[in-house]
Amino acid sequence: MANQTTTKKVTADESGAVIDPTNVRVRPKDTETGMTSAEVEQSRQEFGDNKLPSTTSRSMWAILRANVFTLFNLIVLACFTLLAVLGRWQDAIFGFAAIANSVIGVWQEYSAKRQLDNLRVLHAPHAHVLRDGEVFDLDREDLVLGDIIQVRAGDQVPADAVVLSASGLQVDESLLTGEEDAVDKHNDLALLSGSIVVAGYGTAVVTGVGAESFAAKLTAEAKRFSLVNSEIRDGLNRVLRLVAILLAPVMLIVINGQMQAFGGWQYAIDSGQWVDAAVGAVAAAIAMVPLGLLLMTSVAFAAGAVKLGRRQVLVQELHAVEGLARVDMLCFDKTGTLTEGGMAYWGTHEGPKPQPGWENVLATIGADKNANDSAACLAEPYGAELALPVAREIQFSSQRKWSAVVIEDERARGTWQLGAPDIVLSPECDQELLDEVAELSNMGRRVLALCYSPELLDEEQVAAETAPQNCHGVVLVSLRERIRPDAADTVRYFREEGVDLRVISGDDPRTVAAVAREVGLIEPDAAGFDARKLPTDIDEMGEVLERERVFGRVTPTQKRDMVLALRERGHVVAMTGDGVNDVLALKDADLGIAMGHGSAAARAVSRLTLLNNQFEALPKVVVEGRQAIANVERVSMLYLSKTAYAVMFAVLFGLILWPYPFLPRQLSILDGVTIGWPAFVLALLPNSRRYVSGFFRRALQFALPAGAVVLLGVFTITAVGRFTDASVPQQQTTASLFLAVAGLWILSLVCRPFKPLLAAVFAGCIAVFLLVLAIPFGRWFLQLEWPTNELWIALAITCLAAIALLELHGRWRAGALGAEVEASLQRIHDRRERLSRLIPGQRHGDGPVQRRQRHGRHADTQRHR
Repeated sequence: MANQTTTKKVTADESGAVIDPTNVRVRPKDTETGMTSAEVEQSRQEFGDNKLPSTTSRSMWAILRANVFTLFNLIVLACFTLLAVLGRWQDAIFGFAAIANSVIGVWQEYSAKRQLDNLRVLHAPHAHVLRDGEVFDLDREDLVLGDIIQVRAGDQVPADAVVLSASGLQVDESLLTGEEDAVDKHNDLALLSGSIVVAGYGTAVVTGVGAESFAAKLTAEAKRFSLVNSEIRDGLNRVLRLVAILLAPVMLIVINGQMQAFGGWQYAIDSGQWVDAAVGAVAAAIAMVPLGLLLMTSVAFAAGAVKLGRRQVLVQELHAVEGLARVDMLCFDKTGTLTEGGMAYWGTHEGPKPQPGWENVLATIGADKNANDSAACLAEPYGAELALPVAREIQFSSQRKWSAVVIEDERARGTWQLGAPDIVLSPECDQELLDEVAELSNMGRRVLALCYSPELLDEEQVAAETAPQNCHGVVLVSLRERIRPDAADTVRYFREEGVDLRVISGDDPRTVAAVAREVGLIEPDAAGFDARKLPTDIDEMGEVLERERVFGRVTPTQKRDMVLALRERGHVVAMTGDGVNDVLALKDADLGIAMGHGSAAARAVSRLTLLNNQFEALPKVVVEGRQAIANVERVSMLYLSKTAYAVMFAVLFGLILWPYPFLPRQLSILDGVTIGWPAFVLALLPNSRRYVSGFFRRALQFALPAGAVVLLGVFTITAVGRFTDASVPQQQTTASLFLAVAGLWILSLVCRPFKPLLAAVFAGCIAVFLLVLAIPFGRWFLQLEWPTNELWIALAITCLAAIALLELHGRWRAGALGAEVEASLQRIHDRRERLSRLIPGQRHGDGPVQRRQRHGRHADTQRHR
């Protein structure tokens, strides 16, 4: 029988994890000696070892692919290569914008990857393994299916396993299932890899390794990379797709027009003037691509990412900076966001049978150096000076759910038992206290009952862990979760900004609701919703989510469904989380936000990581996101205006067979003076304007009319030059001067209202352009020639007309934008009014919740003293 292989049946445990019984191979002798070296090698060959799939961050290849191998860079590279082959390097300076854009994106995302990879995946990457009759301390990766492992308090479970034997074994599975309370584990129950042993010890057989573990299966979808939802990136991609669609037909029109303008195809090729025609075609193509807009967008987001990094917020993807500024629904877990973890003392409630000395007993229990988290909370309200010597004690056990101390001091002589009220209280003599327990539990408090017996347990009874007889309840001790000091202010900030908040937790709904009441998220009489009652239909679930704000007993799958239901109803959803149980929801949210102390999988799928786990950092993310969105919108008006008139130039001059009115170098310098350099400042200026959806539409509404005005002016000047027999360089010089004036006026519209810095930037742009014209090298580089008198007159008239038309257009757009912003503010105000039902005084920490808390802590105790 020693060599016979048997299969151990395993059922689902409290966590919901189910282990496939066919994977559990246990020999009777293994529980004493473990596997032999030969059996270990055979298991490794058949099932593999415990190396976990890497889900810490994106690969370097993925980062390069996303930032370098793009349609935008392909267009720029093709044009750059053509000019390099033709020897016209002066006209190829636009290539630096593409290089800078790629470098910024790769640098920022690689920095985020490096920080993520440096975060420790497991706190205890070693395992105590029984092999060949000896216990070895091995790396987690060396485990194989069928290994016998030993776990004790403080260990992290290294692989999925099933308990073979246990003594008071309790594990914390909060990162995996969302359940904060420690879970008792006894024979035949599953242990999940990544859970923490908080009490007791035991042995277990490994049932799942590597990719087959519960955590690895739950996070399998984390490997699939997807970009964060970004209105700005979507708008820019629409521009690039439109340019890509127009590029081929427009280039055919431009190339044919340029060749015809230089005497026809045959003459241009024979005479060598096809080179100038090709340069004109490249100028048309490059002018159509908003080179600097992508660069300035990257600069704006990178600057926001750097500033957030100084506040311990890691941005994994540039466009995530804008995410939280667009969010109107923020979902988060209770633990790690509203609470710090662990329990805090809330109050005592004395029963109808008082017993002197109970304060001394609570002080004695709180002063014990081996006290668990709940008992240690008593040390603050009941100081160590009240503690009495302990003659004998029975340590707390999760199986018994009580502890006991024997006091021989006359001030509290007797045996005192502290534990779960349903275990240590008797309905026959403690019904009044049990009624109080029910009320406190409905408030979300955790309750312990202190009972007294005049009999003193002897050594044998203590060794046998015998419960004291003739006990009666003396006092109830109520505990609450530790609330983060910044939680209430952060909740208030989002409510005032019109952002709906939803608490989605795996804990008891009553506990979750109690915390939500304390931070002002729900009303003092509101309750939590038990997620086990949620409908499975997405639409019906969405209706419940619109109505309720606090949810408990939520499973990982439900978290994901809840995020999808909110998105289906048109919300922009952000989700915070720290555990493997949050991975699916974090991935499918518009913006996933991970806590730095959380699991590697949660950090991998999230776009933002709060390295210091501070919920209060999120308002700063909103501020940076607003600045980025508002500034990019202003910059996009400049660049899309250029794209608009560039497309119009290419089509019009190609169809009428006139030479292109600009050289690539002329457009590059004009872009730098009127758009590129000022846009760099605009992208980094402080800007707290609230987010208003429709950025792309507003930018086009500004850009298309502005581009049409520029087109009319350039066409008029070129027509005058052709009819007065001015040379092509003279026409290009005059058109460049007009474009400088029109471009600067468009810049002035975007910069308004002028602040000192913006006024200095605008004046500096004018000075730089005049300096270029005054320097001989500048005139030579741009190939400028003095215009004819007719062209000077045409230039003056078209400049005045263009300024008047642009001014009218700018004022109309400013009024329309103001109305749109006002409407958005009104919607936020209406939402805030709908959400803000907090009672007067609670904002300043003096509402009934706070008053009852103070009463619970002090009044009852003071009354009975």
